[in-house]
Amino acid sequence: MYAVIKTGGKQYRVTPGDTLKIETTANENGNIEFADVLAVSAEEGKFESELTGAKVLASVVGTGRGEKILVFKLKRKKQYKKMQGHRQNYVEVKINEILVNGRSFKQEAKTA
Repeated sequence: MYAVIKTGGKQYRVTPGDTLKIETTANENGNIEFADVLAVSAEEGKFESELTGAKVLASVVGTGRGEKILVFKLKRKKQYKKMQGHRQNYVEVKINEILVNGRSFKQEAKTA
């Protein structure tokens, strides 16, 4: 069971129980609801045809900043050099549940 969601200009393939880092988004009491669901598959290779009201529920695990990216600009023979750094903020979320067509898919309990 998986779903493809879109957030922050990117698409993610998620299953219940996954944790992923996404761009900073607004959350209510540590819960995030993704309503922009592009595809849902209950079985491998088969997709749901009707996605009205489909959503993915997640909870916030933590926040942070990503690795530093250095941007270096140079115009040779013109004495122009510029170095700039950037760190993107992110929110780490755990996918709890996928809702589609009145059905709910949650993480299965692991058996040892």
